[in-house]
Amino acid sequence: QVQLQASGPGLMKPSQTLSLTCTVSGGSITTNYYYWTWIRQPPGKGLEWMGAMSYGGGTYYSPSLKSRTSISSDTSKNQITLQLISVTPEDTAVYYCAKDQGSTNEYDYWGQGTQVTVSS
Repeated sequence: QVQLQASGPGLMKPSQTLSLTCTVSGGSITTNYYYWTWIRQPPGKGLEWMGAMSYGGGTYYSPSLKSRTSISSDTSKNQITLQLISVTPEDTAVYYCAKDQGSTNEYDYWGQGTQVTVSS
């Protein structure tokens, strides 16, 4: 079965660039019709959809984050990378990568989540 593992730094300072990598096993990130999605959850708040990359490499972003978010992939490593520039304490959250079966916003596989804390 598909497994996802998110990794990245646990602590960031304001203005730095956050980079998180989701490594997928048990399936190819290019398989029709999967979307590979980044979702975060600030403490005490709900889930926030950040963006996604489709099986074909297309990218989609939350309007509120689009200006400082980018998603890229390395198909040879079966990895999806999230980059978030100019982080602030409001970016403190648990960050997840998840698989969408086909742009449904229903996720059948999730990574374990990784805590990111932004503090000076």
